[in-house]
Amino acid sequence: MKHLLILLISILLLSSPVIGDNHKGGTLYRWETSSGDVWKGFGDKETHSVYKGDVKNGVPNGQGTETYPNGDKYVGEYKDGLENGQGTYTFGKGEWEGDKYVGELKDGKIHGQGTYTYPDGGKYVGEHKNGESNGQGTYTSPDGYKYVGEFKDGLPNGQGTHTYPDGEKYVGEFKDGNENGQGTHTYPDGEKYVGEFKDGKREGQGTYTYLDGEKYVGEFKDNKWWNGTFYDKDGNILKKYVNGK
Repeated sequence: MKHLLILLISILLLSSPVIGDNHKGGTLYRWETSSGDVWKGFGDKETHSVYKGDVKNGVPNGQGTETYPNGDKYVGEYKDGLENGQGTYTFGKGEWEGDKYVGELKDGKIHGQGTYTYPDGGKYVGEHKNGESNGQGTYTSPDGYKYVGEFKDGLPNGQGTHTYPDGEKYVGEFKDGNENGQGTHTYPDGEKYVGEFKDGKREGQGTYTYLDGEKYVGEFKDNKWWNGTFYDKDGNILKKYVNGK
């Protein structure tokens, strides 16, 4: 009778969904399958990422640390087996080696407010969506360049301000990382262009003003005066351009 009672208790413990599935300080291995990732209590750290931390229902839930075969490492919050919440992701060998992200994650991707730093000292602080810089943010480069404004898919897109180390400054529209659309470009010597841009160049209608008050008003093509008029500081016509001549 005593042996039978011990056997029944053992069966109940093994079949309980709480014992073994919910605990702190557990170790799990991530197995990649054709139908998605699966967490198991065994694996090989040379081929599977290793998770150590809180476990619930047999998957990471709570605080934990995951180390990947290539050296990637994540320390932070998990929910239902995926990175969700605040955390730090450091990239190992590969395309993004040395990159680091500190901030919010959702369903295993960088998503929300956070700071992304690069090995060369570059840094992005702002919004992320689906693993990319998306929304409002600020990027600063180690050599003094700075962009503040809207991002889409990791590049400046929308309204923003780009300042250069020498004091040059552009305020206006961006597309795919370049000045595109309406904007104002102020040069280090104080000269200024207000008008249309395309792929980072003066293209379309605009006004270029010199320090002495002279200005060109008209069409630009590939950064050059194309069809327009030069005026002196008093508004008198100095010369005209037709098709760049």
